[in-house]
Amino acid sequence: MQFIDRSTISVRAGDGGNGKSSFRREKFVPKGGPDGGDGGKGGDVVLEVDANVNTLLNFRFNRKYTADNGGSGDVKKQFGRGAEDCVIKVPQGTLVRDAATGEILADLTELGQRAIVARGGRGGRGNAKFKSSSRRAPTFAEFGEPGESRELLLELKLLADVGLVGYPSVGKSSLIAAVSSARPEIADYHFTTLVPVLGVISLGYEKSFVMADIPGLIEGAADGVGLGHDFLRHIERTKLILHMVDAAAVDGRNPVDDFTKINVELKRYSEKLAAREQILVANKIDLPQAKENLPALERLAEREGIKFFAISAAAHENLDALINFVGSKLDELGKETEPAVDTVKIFDVEKDDDPVIIERNDAAEFIVRNKNLEKIVAMTNFDDDEGLRRFQFIWRMKNLDALLKARGITEGTTVHIGGLEFEWHA
Repeated sequence: MQFIDRSTISVRAGDGGNGKSSFRREKFVPKGGPDGGDGGKGGDVVLEVDANVNTLLNFRFNRKYTADNGGSGDVKKQFGRGAEDCVIKVPQGTLVRDAATGEILADLTELGQRAIVARGGRGGRGNAKFKSSSRRAPTFAEFGEPGESRELLLELKLLADVGLVGYPSVGKSSLIAAVSSARPEIADYHFTTLVPVLGVISLGYEKSFVMADIPGLIEGAADGVGLGHDFLRHIERTKLILHMVDAAAVDGRNPVDDFTKINVELKRYSEKLAAREQILVANKIDLPQAKENLPALERLAEREGIKFFAISAAAHENLDALINFVGSKLDELGKETEPAVDTVKIFDVEKDDDPVIIERNDAAEFIVRNKNLEKIVAMTNFDDDEGLRRFQFIWRMKNLDALLKARGITEGTTVHIGGLEFEWHA
């Protein structure tokens, strides 16, 4: 199975349904009032954690997701039908970012957790809603509000209790194969493990933990060298790090130097990650040359103030002692994990102040930016005289003429608001 841990997708929520402009026409009711109903709400785009989804592979082939639009309003004040949400299934441990800004929108760590990443537009109001004592027969009805759209960057971070770090070929895959039912590929060349492997280690009845055998880390990983960031991303959530070195120095490297270099990379990538509790594990002690390096590794562990274990994953030597200690250490650490990003309130609360921003493009035309005004433009039917007069009233309330004159607008200049163009006249 292919393991994909990063993907970019486009999402678009549904537009709200259009409001209806109509008047009551019934026998014995010669002058029935306005009875146009409101449009229905557009569907949201929702991410939901699903236990049956393990990777982001699906998003490599399906990159665009669109929710349905709301139904239009009808006569007799009938509301349009609200659209169904577009629900996208994602694996547990998915971090969601806005691709344009890098802002974290949601951190989905629990099964069944949901996050709205694009909100559907509200339905336009029918003309019945605009009836008042001074306006008895309004013909104006709103179009539906456009749904939100955005590009999302999805990142999968494994949810493992214990992360195995170490240079390639130090025996991480052999260890996880020896203590769990996971069966990673094992060979004597670098980067045999190209994708993360999770193993569940049982410590008896109803007690277990998850260990992640993650692709080997090398010097320069914090800059993306080797498997770099692909590796480091997956150990950010672990509570405990098993730092494995090759005590036999089969590849001719010094295991003490290896330990130092990898910790430098961890610190360069994340101070929090470097501060995570570690256990130094010296592997391959069944080989004769390991005896020369063990004293130096014991002194290193003592100097660093961390626990030291000498094991042989291949010969299953001292594995029980290591696993039992890891289990007890995890009990100590308990729930001390990084706080999850707020996944309930993804969007910032709209501020009361919505400033009008006026810019000029290369053609010397004016561009007016204002969220409320852009929304009104999208929802206004300019073919209706009342709708046009309502927009002109809002234009005056926003004091746009004075603002444009202050920027030097001249007769006949084009003004852009939202997706529409207007020709300005004094």
